Amino acid sequence: MLALLASGSSRSSSNNKLAESENSAQNSNNMSWGTELWDQNENLAIHTNRGIDALDKFANFLRDRVAIETEYAGKLRRLVKNYQPKKKEEEDNEFTSVQAFRNLLKEVGDLAGQREVVSESLQLQIIAGVTLLSKTLREDRKKCLSDGATLQQNLTTQLSSLDRAKRNYEKAYRDSEKAVDSYKRADMDLNLSRAEVERYKNVMTSKIQQSDDAKNEYANQLQKTNNLQQQHYSMLLPSVLNRLQELDEKRTRGFREFIVGAADVESSVAPIIARCMEGIVKAGESINEKEDTFKVIERYQSGFTPPRDIPFEDLSKCDPDSVQESHYSNSTSNHLTIRGTMSANKLKKRVGIFNIFGSNKNSLTADGQKEDFSDLPPNQRRKKLQAKIAELTQNIAQETKARDGLMKMKIVYEANSSLGNPMTVEGQLNESEHKLEKLKVDLKKYQGFLEKASQVPTATSSPQASRNQLQNGHRTSRHSNGSADDHHDDGDDQPDDAGSLSSSSASPESGLGTSHTSLPGSGQGSANENAIGEDTYYETEVETLNPVGKCRALYPFEASSEGSIPMNEGEELQVIEIDQGDGWTRVRRENNSNGWDEGFVPTSYIECTLYA
Repeated sequence: MLALLASGSSRSSSNNKLAESENSAQNSNNMSWGTELWDQNENLAIHTNRGIDALDKFANFLRDRVAIETEYAGKLRRLVKNYQPKKKEEEDNEFTSVQAFRNLLKEVGDLAGQREVVSESLQLQIIAGVTLLSKTLREDRKKCLSDGATLQQNLTTQLSSLDRAKRNYEKAYRDSEKAVDSYKRADMDLNLSRAEVERYKNVMTSKIQQSDDAKNEYANQLQKTNNLQQQHYSMLLPSVLNRLQELDEKRTRGFREFIVGAADVESSVAPIIARCMEGIVKAGESINEKEDTFKVIERYQSGFTPPRDIPFEDLSKCDPDSVQESHYSNSTSNHLTIRGTMSANKLKKRVGIFNIFGSNKNSLTADGQKEDFSDLPPNQRRKKLQAKIAELTQNIAQETKARDGLMKMKIVYEANSSLGNPMTVEGQLNESEHKLEKLKVDLKKYQGFLEKASQVPTATSSPQASRNQLQNGHRTSRHSNGSADDHHDDGDDQPDDAGSLSSSSASPESGLGTSHTSLPGSGQGSANENAIGEDTYYETEVETLNPVGKCRALYPFEASSEGSIPMNEGEELQVIEIDQGDGWTRVRRENNSNGWDEGFVPTSYIECTLYA
């Protein structure tokens, strides 16, 4: 029973609240400024002015936001432009991390575009509307206030007329009262003649008439004033105040619509921004560390195997020449590297020093490589040749389609000369045939390069091991005395693999970074080297390089990398080759134990003085 009573009371209370809300809404709809605020004209004028000022403030807020959005979008675009991969970094585009970063930049660029859309939409739709509304409201408010001032002026004028008529009536009434009293006294005064009494009587009659006229005027002005005042406060002024109310409601309604519109502008680009975020997440998830690792292997794998153990040499069982070559081979084998390792990128900077060991048979490409890529390790060479063949095949297919199209055009022109002159196509056709023939020749040439590279047995040992084998007498070497000793087993020279001395790196990490004068016997100005080309061995005798200046060590340096030499602080050395841009300088010093000691030191560790 109690529960039923409680539920009934709760329903009744909710119904009462609903009725109250409906009544308040109805009352608010029925309420107007003209009836409720008939005497607050000045306050309403101040209120409407503040409302329009608030609208202008909102417009200024939107302008500042548009400026921020525009600046933000511009900075995002500059950021994307500054971090776009450079042309020299295009070779890294195959890595998933680099591709993800490029996709990230693309999505950030799209984000900048969406911020620009927000900025433009706010400027064209919202700010323009707010500005127009504010201008219209100010004009309407000015007209309303002007009309209200006119009505108030009319009422004030009428009140002034009423007051003046009242004062005239009061004066006339007092004058008539005095005239009546004067006539009564004169009528009772026996000393006055009848003519004088008659004069007082005429004055009294005149004053009474004036008083009646003033009274009628006052009554008339009072009626007019009451009518005007009733009309002013019941119709004229409420009309003006209601117009101000409509104006203020229009401003409030516009405020609401513009705020919602600004939010809609932001919401309209939210799905695109969300897709940009999804694209960024997708770019991040596309990174595959295993795939990148495999691509690094594919890029830098040389195809060589690590060097085998160095055999023991029994000096008692070797002749002096063999001992000398063996000692030379051992001293250099630990310093040789191959192109395609981490030090390979320094080859181009010092190729001028070491190209005397290689063959100039092949022309160089734009990036400093040989035309047949024989200066690369076997794996890299085959990949380069296969890529070149694929490129030429694609070019041949495109050029073939272009030629076929020209031939069809020529046939059509020959069948119907009105469509065109066949001779105009003849020149283009000949040029296409010539270009196609050249591409086929290049394709056949590179196919031959690939076939030759594929016929070379896969290297089972690195150049270090190959150099170690020289000490067993399988190569012809030239010693410092100019004599040649032949140590062939079968009398035929076999070409080295692609990791020959002529394709080795020239950086301090490379074995070739060690000068020929740092080898035993080089103090007499000669060196023992074999430069291997494509088909034959080239034997070159290198003279000692003359110093080009001198230097002083600013800091001590420990020779931790291959091809470099240690030095002490303050030590003076001879400069035999200046820095080629890789940060290393080739120097020489006199060593009492083994003659001239030569190698590379960091350029930043020394102070150089070059000879004139």
